[in-house]
Amino acid sequence: MRNSPNVSTTTDDVRAKHLRIKVPTPWLVRFQHLITDGGRVLDMAAGGGRHGRSLLDRAGEVVFIDRDTQALDDLRDHPTATVIEADLESELSPFATNGVLAGECYDAVIVVNYLYRSLLDDIVDALNPGGVLIYETFARGNEAFARPRNPDHLLKSGELLSAVTGRMQVVAYEHGKVEATDIPGVKQRLCAVKDLENSGRDDGDPPVHPLTG
Repeated sequence: MRNSPNVSTTTDDVRAKHLRIKVPTPWLVRFQHLITDGGRVLDMAAGGGRHGRSLLDRAGEVVFIDRDTQALDDLRDHPTATVIEADLESELSPFATNGVLAGECYDAVIVVNYLYRSLLDDIVDALNPGGVLIYETFARGNEAFARPRNPDHLLKSGELLSAVTGRMQVVAYEHGKVEATDIPGVKQRLCAVKDLENSGRDDGDPPVHPLTG
């Protein structure tokens, strides 16, 4: 079923608002030091690519993927950028066999202001051992303040934690109303490292990571 004109207009307005923002979210800035220099980074639902762009000088490759990549056209000849246009919410997952990201692995995945629950497990699977997930998007409670208000686009309390429990080490997690960020609202934010099996400790706990760069 096609979206109604009102829904389409709202979606386009929100996208336009996001594209006007050029600086990366402070959550990425805070934890980007955990991403391996020269590593491979995936910027999911990249929009204008503000997050992946901030890592181009230190990453071996940044893969930008979105359903609309016009705002990324200037990166198509960049030596460390790969731009992929794909509908992340189609019946075929981009990570599935024959998907545009099939068999690909990354040292970091960045997801900001985007939620499609069906991809959460695939995102974790696509991380290399030691890979970093930096995720920030809107959560329940945001509907009282601003868009998005649709519960399909709002994380439940602890939902990101549940997505990585037993699979990744949580370095930082927050859930609450955030004013000092790119788009204020009720946000859930996670930084996690896929290193639960990488331990030199007698108790088997994974290595400790610095909280600041």
